[in-house]
Amino acid sequence: MIVKKMHEMGVRSEHAYLAGFASIGLTVVAWATSLKAERGTGLDRADRWGLFVGEWAPTFFGLGLALSHYEQQDGTLTASVHEFPEHRMAG
Repeated sequence: MIVKKMHEMGVRSEHAYLAGFASIGLTVVAWATSLKAERGTGLDRADRWGLFVGEWAPTFFGLGLALSHYEQQDGTLTASVHEFPEHRMAG
C-alpha cells in the first residue's frame, strides 16, 4: 500500500537507490563534521552521528527493492537484464 502510494506520487526505485548512496556519503560527512565542529565531545559523539545517518541507507535500499518489484509488476521498470544482448561463443 505504501509502495503503491509512493509510486503514484512519482517516486521510483532509482530515486530510493540514489538516496541510499547519498546517505552513505552523508554518514561520513556527519561523522567528520561532528568530530571537528563539536570539539571536546569526543569520538563517541561523532560515531553516534555517523551511525544515526548510516541507518538510513538500508531503509532506502529496501524501499528501492520494493519499488523495483512494484515497477516490474506494473510494467513501468525502465531497464531489464533481458535488454542486454547475450554473447555466444562461436564454436
